[in-house]
Amino acid sequence: MTETEKPTLNVMPRKELRELVRSQLQVLLERGDLPAAKAILVPVQPPDIAEAIEGLPETMKVIAFRLLSKDEAIAVYEQLDSTVQQSLCEKFKRQEVLDIVDKMSPDDRARLFDELPATVVRRLVTQLSIAERQATALLLGYEADTAGRIMTPEYISLKEHYTVSKSLERIRSLARITETIYSLYVTDADRKLTGILSLRDLVTAQLDQTVGEIMNRDLVCVQTGTDQEEVARIIQRYDFLAVPVVDSEQRLVGIITVDDVLDILQQETTEDIYALSGVQSQGDNYFQANLLTIARRRVVWLLVLLLTNSVTGAILKTQQDLLQQVVALSFFIPLLTGTGGNVGAQSSTVVIRGMNTDEIRGMKPMQVIGREASAGALLGLILGVLATIWANLFIVQGDWAVALAVGISLFAISILASVSGSALPFLFRTLGLDPALMSAPFITTAVDVVGVLIYFNLARLILGIN
Repeated sequence: MTETEKPTLNVMPRKELRELVRSQLQVLLERGDLPAAKAILVPVQPPDIAEAIEGLPETMKVIAFRLLSKDEAIAVYEQLDSTVQQSLCEKFKRQEVLDIVDKMSPDDRARLFDELPATVVRRLVTQLSIAERQATALLLGYEADTAGRIMTPEYISLKEHYTVSKSLERIRSLARITETIYSLYVTDADRKLTGILSLRDLVTAQLDQTVGEIMNRDLVCVQTGTDQEEVARIIQRYDFLAVPVVDSEQRLVGIITVDDVLDILQQETTEDIYALSGVQSQGDNYFQANLLTIARRRVVWLLVLLLTNSVTGAILKTQQDLLQQVVALSFFIPLLTGTGGNVGAQSSTVVIRGMNTDEIRGMKPMQVIGREASAGALLGLILGVLATIWANLFIVQGDWAVALAVGISLFAISILASVSGSALPFLFRTLGLDPALMSAPFITTAVDVVGVLIYFNLARLILGIN
């Protein structure tokens, strides 16, 4: 999105402002008072207008959007959820869609095209202006979730021999059509990136100085094939407003700005949360998907869990003789399986987060696994002692053998769960899979199966039953 600043006279909290705008807009649209509805949108920022429109009933969204001026409509459209963008595309006349899509920034347009049906995309692309068609084709030519796909080719490049005065003139002429003017890039005759400087560096320098004298040659850039999560980490690590993107020959082809990174972080976090919960994510709004789609996404993992839980049932069946002799052992199965699953889920969560944030980049996998194993042993010791005392006092009442079997099993299961929860994400990453797929439901079920085996074997050993 281009940097358009729109003054607002309202200083109330943004959440309250958006709700107020939405409610007032809905009331005025219900009355059919379009001039008043248009007037209340004048001092409101595009992101707040977008959220207000998203909260309207379906039939009113198009009406509200048509109240916006052309420039304002483009800025608001870029802020809308992808499902709302698609819905508006279907309801607009063809020319209205083209007017908006043609003026969108290339990265936002490419993101929209990713969500639209292929037939609609082909029709829109053929009717874009030549320059915008080329810019969009460039982005769509890269793989999804890479720097090349999310970058924008709208940036300001300078040459080393430019004076500060000439550079400022160039910035003034391009400021309205570029993504950002705060980060400036220096290229040679072959478009290869040679340096970078900020707008602050430029405006504080002498007018007769050259760009080559003030630019920074210590470059940090990303390749077009760099994963978008790595891009986000680089911008976060170096506190960049934007990072340049170069091709295999080090030619500058685009930039990725911090606002795009925020979108990436939200997207990746959402995908990881869904994966950790055993829900397949397709990138769209989960709560706006139909029930059949939701069921299809969730049923895969549930079927896997159903199958693995049946293994637990089979194990219990093989232990009928033990349970018939010591019925009290059955009282503690939910306690042991639940605790093991929780400990494993905790370990997998902290390890996966450490991978995503690079917090464990200086540690070897065995160090992380060993640390979690130690934590699991400490947790198991505490929980095992408490469970032994609690079971003896309140459940089996004096049967120390059963209570001891519970406590020792809980200790062993906690260690097993911690090791599994920390080791399996590393295994998935080594296999080239997303570590988040090693989700909490999977670990919980796996630990349940092994934990039950540990429990019954320890009980037989302690109770002396063959």
